[in-house]
Amino acid sequence: MAARLACALLLLAPAAAAPQQDDRGKILLTIFLRHDQSKTLPEIRAQLERTGFMQAFPPAGMEVVSWYVMMGIGQVVTLRLPAERLREVNRLVEEKAWGAYRTDFYPTYDYKTVAEQERKKPAQ
Repeated sequence: MAARLACALLLLAPAAAAPQQDDRGKILLTIFLRHDQSKTLPEIRAQLERTGFMQAFPPAGMEVVSWYVMMGIGQVVTLRLPAERLREVNRLVEEKAWGAYRTDFYPTYDYKTVAEQERKKPAQ
């Protein structure tokens, strides 16, 4: 179910359109920040303030493509980042978001251009 939601959000995200030349070597990373429902919102915010999550996330040089609140889930963030920095964003989330959120990560790539080319091919 979560994977389907992530795919749907990626398809709906307007900023995730056609890749630019400088996007080569970059990936999209969708992160589900699932609220810890055993805590109240003020407790979650206090945890994030203690860790400095909002000041540190996302790391410099990573583009926020979308950031949605999904009722009943929490927050869903899609970043565009160089593939070699995947570990860095994972570590930051582990160090600063855990305790407030449970997390799911969905690394993806932009397939729109390829799909458009495939649709233009004659049927066989």
